[in-house]
Amino acid sequence: MSKITPCLWFDGQAEEAANFYVSLLPDSHVDRAVRSPGDTPSGPEGSVLLVEFTLAGKKFTALNGGPPFTFNESVSFVIECASQEEVDRLWQALSMDKSAEQCGWLKDRYGLSWQIIPSVLTRLLTDPDAAKAKRVMTAMLGMKKIDIAELERAGSGAA
Repeated sequence: MSKITPCLWFDGQAEEAANFYVSLLPDSHVDRAVRSPGDTPSGPEGSVLLVEFTLAGKKFTALNGGPPFTFNESVSFVIECASQEEVDRLWQALSMDKSAEQCGWLKDRYGLSWQIIPSVLTRLLTDPDAAKAKRVMTAMLGMKKIDIAELERAGSGAA
């Protein structure tokens, strides 16, 4: 068990968001919903106050805190993907703001930022051949959704 659990602040969509997120990744599930004991700024008595959920084996809390705070790009969650198919599936499910897409980053329907990163990217960017790593970085900087085949072409010098 981790001592640190991220708490995500929502304006009434905590349960909806938790259910959506757990539908995307293995080893994910909603653990429990805690109802408000009385009227609060986030909702009436009996409404969902917070949701505890596990996402890819990591514990999270989603809080219906009301409208005062929203997500911004200073916090994002990285999902390391094993294949282009996984990158494509998660990108399709999560990306809701085309203007926020850049270098594997996107924003979902709740405004939360994610990085959908293939594991091959780290290997290519840390290649001992500095020229190869630079070509990969240049290719990646021009992408919205990461394209593994294009990164590999850039790394080989064929792009």
